[in-house]
Amino acid sequence: MSRSHSGAIGALHDNIVHGRRTRVLSDWFSKIAPQGSRILDVGCGDGLIAALLQSKRPDVSVQGIDVLLREKSNIPVTMFDGSHIPFPDDSFDVVMFSDVLHHTEDPEILLREAGRVGKRVMIKDHYREGIVARQRLRFMDWVGNARFGVALPYNYWSRRQWSLAWSQIGLESEQMVTKLGLYPKPADWIFGAQLHFITLLKRSAPHPAD
Repeated sequence: MSRSHSGAIGALHDNIVHGRRTRVLSDWFSKIAPQGSRILDVGCGDGLIAALLQSKRPDVSVQGIDVLLREKSNIPVTMFDGSHIPFPDDSFDVVMFSDVLHHTEDPEILLREAGRVGKRVMIKDHYREGIVARQRLRFMDWVGNARFGVALPYNYWSRRQWSLAWSQIGLESEQMVTKLGLYPKPADWIFGAQLHFITLLKRSAPHPAD
């Protein structure tokens, strides 16, 4: 579809879905984030989810990095190159990705960096599971992002791919949520079921393998 079509559909998406999604994700992150965490939000965009997280959890602090800087942001944001996280080892208690990794050509690159920089890694992303999962995920991605010129490689992993990548990097899940309630019913039956997860990962080894 054309950019004008994506803009019109995207505006409808924002009116119906975006506010709920932002609220729900910040709720889940606030429940999962460890006490007193210093959090780095990678690919934070305007930082709204991170700001809501901080408002619900005054004990945590969040700063962001992104490949593009917005004119207005709700948290402090530093630009980075999309591959190397510009902080030393163990700089943060948690590195957070909110629907970021499937926008990269190789999610493992940033996962390894997150395992280096953070003591834990908190991820919201997708599972490519269920009937016509890829098509459903592509549609959601296009509606939410095409009008902003966001890269859309549609790189969705299965549960097995995620688990294998975490294992190879030296991470293991200590908390996992798969029923997020991102959309109002009946839309959640189509665009929610089996497609989303949030996990908190910890190191299973002292540092990710080189």
